[in-house]
Amino acid sequence: MKKIVITALLTIILIQGFSQVSSAEKKGDGKAATAADSNSITKVVVGQDRLAIADNGNKINVRVGNRGLTILESLEGKLPKIEVEKYNDNSSFYKDQDDNKDSKGHRRTHFRGHWAGCEIGFNNYVTDNYNFSLPAGIEYMSLNSGKAMNFNLNFSQLSIGLGRHIGFVTGLGLNWNNYRFDGNNNILKDASGNIINDPYSETLKKSKLATLYLDLPVLFEVQIPTDHQRINIAAGPIGAIKISSHSKMVFENGDKVKSDGDFSLNMLRYGATARIGYENFEIYGTYYMTPLFKHGKGPGGVDLFPFEIGLAFSIN
Repeated sequence: MKKIVITALLTIILIQGFSQVSSAEKKGDGKAATAADSNSITKVVVGQDRLAIADNGNKINVRVGNRGLTILESLEGKLPKIEVEKYNDNSSFYKDQDDNKDSKGHRRTHFRGHWAGCEIGFNNYVTDNYNFSLPAGIEYMSLNSGKAMNFNLNFSQLSIGLGRHIGFVTGLGLNWNNYRFDGNNNILKDASGNIINDPYSETLKKSKLATLYLDLPVLFEVQIPTDHQRINIAAGPIGAIKISSHSKMVFENGDKVKSDGDFSLNMLRYGATARIGYENFEIYGTYYMTPLFKHGKGPGGVDLFPFEIGLAFSIN
């Protein structure tokens, strides 16, 4: 009776002191279970392995999160001996031989990939031989690389775990691309659908082609634990469908001209994307194997292949 009262009091203190218990139960996914093995060890686990009490007759283990107490029965009849312990993620406190299958399932369901969030970076394009230099005659497609930027908002994510630190990640995202031209010109589509130069005698403060795509990636992600943090590495194919596109010019006198149109852009595109980061911060890069414009309709009949590189902040 004495041990039960002490155990109850110390459990309450641990719960209040370390605030490790309530999060799983508030979300409605907390469960309680009891089990006994061949050595007559009684174990009670509450929530997602957040609170556990184990009694083998000679001692009682109480664990809340990564903190715990061991209460040893005194042979001299005095007050029991109390030891404070700290556990790591690999502790076997919760695990039995009969729990192996459930433990693997628990690790799989707790895999969280890194896709949902926001990204910002730079975009550009290369020719079919991965050359940044544009052929003669289409110099008007040269970009101001320091101002040709993209912004991505990845608003949904699905993680499919193969283990606690490995699995597949997919989802949906919106991809804005701004191709900021370097010259005093814009582009337009002629009657045949070809992209041609649209020069201006007035000085342009800004001229760009803007696109908006809906992205769908399929990433294979590996997470490498380092202390209590993780290095994340992911790569895979990505597909996209065009939602809108327009050109915009801003003149020195403040006048603005915006023109909506399809600009012979490919409606569908696919490519490869990869990212590496530490916890929720990553560096990402994407290369599209589909030309920016429809084949044969690009400037001077040249295919231009877009790519992006930048920084991402994920929410998982």
